[in-house]
Amino acid sequence: MAQMGRPRNFDREQAVEQALHLFWQHGYDATSLAQLKAGLGGGISAPSFYAAFGSKEALFEECVQRYLSTYAQVTECLWDVSLPPRQAIETALRQSVRMQCEDGHPKGCMVALGVMSAPSPENARVANALTHSRLRTRAGIVACVDRAVREGQLPETTEAAVMATVFDSFLQGASILARDNVPHAILDAAISQLLVTWDAAASSVPAVEPEAGGAK
Repeated sequence: MAQMGRPRNFDREQAVEQALHLFWQHGYDATSLAQLKAGLGGGISAPSFYAAFGSKEALFEECVQRYLSTYAQVTECLWDVSLPPRQAIETALRQSVRMQCEDGHPKGCMVALGVMSAPSPENARVANALTHSRLRTRAGIVACVDRAVREGQLPETTEAAVMATVFDSFLQGASILARDNVPHAILDAAISQLLVTWDAAASSVPAVEPEAGGAK
């Protein structure tokens, strides 16, 4: 027998996706139980909501995991060591900006916007997965810079944490710009301008002189 109060056409997968969009748009605290119930398959009763999802916190955590396993994968290329370091960072930036500006879901990045709409102190633990994701992306950028230094593509004097902050700051700020409807073309062009920072540093790497060969 169906749970009392649950719409006959209730689709749990679709409901989680709708809840994800609400949390992505408004944040955890600002998304009310009334909004969630209204947005889930035409509205369900409170008992049916708790029967289906357990609690608002549990639903949020499920939505975050869905976001991290889908939309947030755009930056996983930072850990792909088969890509040259500069290309890995550029790919992550361009893929992320493209995703953040797409239609069909809220603008911006839920991971970055989680800072802006962070839960109140008593609920802060629900944002742990988002915080971990930001730290992982930051570490991925640092790893790329470190790898470039080791491979001689950037000067040995390069401070990886400092250069990585340049790219990470753009990535975080892009969420606000996307939310403000700055066109994708502008943000994508800005990435090209940003990468000049890398190229300028790379140009100061001393050229390796070929070894002299042949008979003396």
